[in-house]
Amino acid sequence: MSKAAPTSFGRILLLMGRVALAAIFLVAAYAKLKPQGGMQWSHASVKTSLAMFAMQVDSYQLLPVNAVNFVAHALPPFELFLGLWLLSGIALRFSSLITTLLLGGFFSVMVRTFALGLEVSCGCFGPGEQLGTKTLLRDGALLALSLAVFIGAFLIRREPG
Repeated sequence: MSKAAPTSFGRILLLMGRVALAAIFLVAAYAKLKPQGGMQWSHASVKTSLAMFAMQVDSYQLLPVNAVNFVAHALPPFELFLGLWLLSGIALRFSSLITTLLLGGFFSVMVRTFALGLEVSCGCFGPGEQLGTKTLLRDGALLALSLAVFIGAFLIRREPG
């Protein structure tokens, strides 16, 4: 087996991980922004969706009201940006670092909330998903995937082209 074979296998795994994370962030952003209850896409329906997401953020009982509104209105567009950035592959070391830090923050807040016994809607992919063991396992796996992509981005060097 040549030296190129493990490198190309590593590149394929890195590409798959990066695309999977991108898809997850794009779906998460869409789920938070999409109109609720059969409403048509409009500025007002997106504002309503973001207000619903703000209630989910507030249910974690972690932030003051001003910060809740900021996070609820900034996070979905940032997730959309991050998903597109990961998909592009541009500056993968930096995008995967930011992804890992963001997922690490999400995961730590979820573990804290679960440990406190608060019954909240996760908010990860829009309304309706209760925080529990399943969501902790899923988000822990996403954090591990993100960490693997981050490490892979540093280990697999780009060939001059």
